[in-house]
Parts: sequence; C-alpha cells; structure tokens
Amino acid sequence: MVMGGALLGSIGVFVQEAGQSPLITVWFRCAFGALALLLWSVAAGKLKDLRLRGKSLGIACATGCLMLMNWTMFFAAIPRTSIAVATVVFHIQPIWVILFGAVFLREPVSRSQWIATPMALCGLALTTGLLDDMASAHPASHEYLLGLLFCLGGSLSYAAVTLLAKNKQVISPFTLSFWQCGVGTVLLAWAPLTLGWPQQVSDWAWLAGLGVIHTGLAYVILFAGMARLTLGKVAVLQFVYPLAAVLFDWGIYGTRLSMVQIVGVALMGASVWTIRKQSCE
Repeated sequence: MVMGGALLGSIGVFVQEAGQSPLITVWFRCAFGALALLLWSVAAGKLKDLRLRGKSLGIACATGCLMLMNWTMFFAAIPRTSIAVATVVFHIQPIWVILFGAVFLREPVSRSQWIATPMALCGLALTTGLLDDMASAHPASHEYLLGLLFCLGGSLSYAAVTLLAKNKQVISPFTLSFWQCGVGTVLLAWAPLTLGWPQQVSDWAWLAGLGVIHTGLAYVILFAGMARLTLGKVAVLQFVYPLAAVLFDWGIYGTRLSMVQIVGVALMGASVWTIRKQSCE
C-alpha cells in the first residue's frame, strides 16, 4: 500500500513533464494502462477474470466514462494550481460519497461522520489557498480558480464511480480498472489524431509511464496490499498518495504550502480518515 501510494503520488510530475493536452494525457494513460493490466492478467493466468457481461459490463462502461471525466479534470487542474493543491483538494471525494450515499442510497451515516463532514469542508477551504490570497490582497487568478473547479468536478465524478462500484461488488477493482482504461482508450481514440501526437521521445516516455507505472504497476501493488490488510489499515494507508504528492511537488518544483494550507490539509486528513474508518467498521 505504501509503495503503491508513493507511485501514485508522482503522477503530477509525469503530467507536468509531458506537457500535453489533458485529453492526450488521459488517452495515453488509458491505452498504456489497459495494455499493462492485460499483460499482467495473461502472466498471472487471470485473463478470464476480465470478462464481463450484462449489468456488470454496463457498470464497468459507466464508471469508465466517469473516470475519463475524473482524470481529464484532474490533469487540467495540475498546471493551473499545483500538484500538491490539486491532489489534496481532489481527495475530498469521500465526503461526496457519504453525502450522496445518504441522500440517494439511504445509507446510514454515523454521528462522527456528520461531524467530520463540515470539518473536512473547512479544511478544504483552507487548503485551496484562497484565504491566503484574500489576506494578502492579491486575488487568485481566473486560471487558479478554474483549476480548483476542475478538482472539485473530478472529485465528484470519482465519488460517482465509487457509488456505482459499490452496487456491484462482484466486479474486482482490478477488472474494473482494466475496463475503465479500455473504455477510455476507445472513447478518446480521436484525441491524438485531432490534437496531434507528442513530438518528443521524452514526452512519449512520460506518457507511457502514466499507464505502465501509475496504472499497471501501482494498481497491481495496491490491490495486492489491500488483499493482505484490514479495511481500517487500508483506509489509513490511502493517505500515502496525497502526502507523497505534496512531497514530490515540494522536492522537485519547490512548491511550498502556507501554514494556513498545512492546517487545512491536516484538518481534511483527520476528517476524511474518520469518515473512511467509520465506513470500514
């Protein structure tokens, strides 16, 4: 889980260094990711596990479309905000899962989860850095605000993926990931033909890494870790991803969060951890 989370934390670096349109970046991640997951299934003798039909196939395709929206908005948000801010704000999605589950699925919500929800939203407000801009009399740029909206939109679409997946537990996370990448590869096949292929060999390498490393290798490692841990530990270790993203952004690009943002990250982390822990019990 720690290794997989650390790998995912470097996604923003690959997106920044590739420097491509979000749609091109998403297509490459889907194409190389589907290929990597397919090869792993063949090597592990689990190819038959990828076969879906009926309602399961419909859910897999629906989540694939939502993941396209999720990844596109997330990749578009990174250059407009920063790797750290985009990743942390994106991880507000468990709050939407709780709220949507309570409203649309009538799922029970504990008292501690209701208390943690507004705390997480307060942490989100602090993490965005908008309060720092107001205090310094330097309003945030339109691009920065657009990036924050992309983050929130991406987190909403990912919350919808989670809710759809919960309705059909027989689909393994590995199988769902493969079909999501497959759907993305087909639906965005026009993107490189219309927007143009990457021109530099290094760009191809960064984009291929998004699929092979951050989808193939990272997902295989994460799922292997989840199978060996309790749900409570899985919920805690999922925070390795945003923490690693913050550290990568600081170490490589020198992006430093303000003290207000750090407090916001801590508040969000504690609140979301409470919600996930309660959901696992």
